Amino acid sequence: MTPKAITDAERRDRLRLSRTETVGSVTAAALMARFGSAKQVLEALPHLAQRGGRTAPLKICTIAEADRELDAGAKLGARLITAGEPDFPAQLAALDPPPPLLWTLGHADLLSRPTVAVVGARIASAGGQRFARQLALELGQFGYGVVSGMARGIDGAAHEGSLATGTIAVLGGGVDDIYPSEHAGLYRRIADAGCVVSENAIGRKAKAMDFPRRNRIISGLSRGVVVVEAELRSGSLITARLAGEQGREVFAVPGSPLDPRSRGPNDLLRQGATLVEEAQDLLRVLDTLPGFSEGEPPARAYAPIESALSTQPEPGALREALEVLLSPTPTPINTLAREAGAPVSAILAALTELALAGRAELVPGNLAVKL
Repeated sequence: MTPKAITDAERRDRLRLSRTETVGSVTAAALMARFGSAKQVLEALPHLAQRGGRTAPLKICTIAEADRELDAGAKLGARLITAGEPDFPAQLAALDPPPPLLWTLGHADLLSRPTVAVVGARIASAGGQRFARQLALELGQFGYGVVSGMARGIDGAAHEGSLATGTIAVLGGGVDDIYPSEHAGLYRRIADAGCVVSENAIGRKAKAMDFPRRNRIISGLSRGVVVVEAELRSGSLITARLAGEQGREVFAVPGSPLDPRSRGPNDLLRQGATLVEEAQDLLRVLDTLPGFSEGEPPARAYAPIESALSTQPEPGALREALEVLLSPTPTPINTLAREAGAPVSAILAALTELALAGRAELVPGNLAVKL
């Protein structure tokens, strides 16, 4: 789909849709494909939720609530960009689905540059932080922006190393949520010289549930993800996994087997990640990726949601069949279509209604789960 300019009213309606109860990024993308505009989606939501079996009224974000968030963003100096607009980052637009919207604070043009994510342990070694800082500096000198999550340790070091050449901080809370508090000075420097990004509302404080989505944006913005230090159960490895699923390159910095913070990167190396000892190790891979010189985003890791959702939803019998087929384990939508004996378009329409009713959830990767 070719990006196109939208009206302020449509942008506000897209914000309302994104802030509406039970509407996640996959559901929002499916509904936009089906109806074409956020205004039409908002008008249809109550009926669709009722068809899905919802009895209580759906809590739709009001115009007043959306205007308050827009006003808060304007006072902060932040900018709202929604998926499908020309300035929406091409790398994120290639995801299936992309985040419905982004708040940006600072130099949003950095989002159109080729970027690399540098992530790692919060409680990082002095050597690990020094390596991340130097790697970010060298990547910037070679024309790459650096993306990270503004956390303690490796993230903060990566931002410091790339402040002069272009750094992007993706936050779990709103773009005004400075966390950790000791990074207040770093936050101000990033907002001034780089770019702060968030999918969440202005004023929102980050919660545990927000960080997987933040990590998805970190990897989605990047052509590759470098893990410097990380234990085996860490958010950095989640970011690396998401990068692989999104078709991005995964890089890892080896470390001593005596240090638990080396187990994550060393395990990634065993799984086929590219070993990194200096910036040239990344450049040898990144500079040869298809489409780099033309600035094209990488191919999507998942099949796109079909616009065939414009077909009429199937009757209640299909929704009942899907509730039997679904489980808490994510199930491919193609599998559900085969088992239910219905077209994928009809399955997606029925799943969307169940999602609005809070009885199912559409998740990235053309998957669905039962709630």
